[in-house]
Amino acid sequence: MARYAYVNGRYVDHREASVHIEDRGYQLADGVYEVVGVRDGRLIDEAPHIDRLDRSLRELRISWPVSRAALAFIMRELMRRNRLRDGLIYMQVTRGVARRDHAFPTVPVKPALVLTTKNSKRAEADPGPGIAVKSQPDIRWERCDIKTVALLPNVLAKQAARESGAYEAWLVDTDGCVTEGASTNAWIVTQDGELVTRQTDNGILAGITRHTLKLLCNALQLKFVERPFSLAEAKKAREAFITSATSFVTPVVKIDGQTVADGKVGPTARRLREEYVRFAAAGEAVT
Repeated sequence: MARYAYVNGRYVDHREASVHIEDRGYQLADGVYEVVGVRDGRLIDEAPHIDRLDRSLRELRISWPVSRAALAFIMRELMRRNRLRDGLIYMQVTRGVARRDHAFPTVPVKPALVLTTKNSKRAEADPGPGIAVKSQPDIRWERCDIKTVALLPNVLAKQAARESGAYEAWLVDTDGCVTEGASTNAWIVTQDGELVTRQTDNGILAGITRHTLKLLCNALQLKFVERPFSLAEAKKAREAFITSATSFVTPVVKIDGQTVADGKVGPTARRLREEYVRFAAAGEAVT
């Protein structure tokens, strides 16, 4: 079956999809992106993802390439053409094509829009045995709240983690506190049963799955707090896990080779994954 991509107004064969060599996303990482999960042919948390895309565009002063209604249509049409039932949609908006210069183009250019899809195995409620994470120094810029395509520090951290046998990297700031994962948000459950994740500020990306999980925590009446936690505290935690549009809720059972608690998936992470999978399958907002 042919696979399609959407590139600047056209649905094209994925193998032949291309952008101009002077697209500012390619040359200067002058662009933003979003990843939206798909389950049973339905978009997960569509509105919050598009709201975050809008915020990222405004922060970089990039205009919308199409209307929100048009983007919604494009996503669904691409899903239809690719027969996407379970997986994700990747969308990227750059400032557009212009003569290479660090400053914004002096002549107005149309922002570039690219969308692709990826099939993946449907996430199940069973989290499996859990994953290992490797700590890495957080060397990113000070506006991690913008979902830009400038991800080289994240790439290097993820690669270091994979080379050590870990699945994900946890980034650690100069105070010894975990900011987030290379491509996920980080959580722990303390010995007192408190569910902790770092507060949203310029140091982390405000994850959409993270936000939905906050609502689920409230609905489940779990003790929840947003604050920094140190790497040392994480290693002594009762549980740890990561969240993202692609990871859902994935338990962490090892940090830097050290087992978390007894090294098994904990009840809080297990329950939250079950609840999130139920939410994703229902296709309804959490209130």
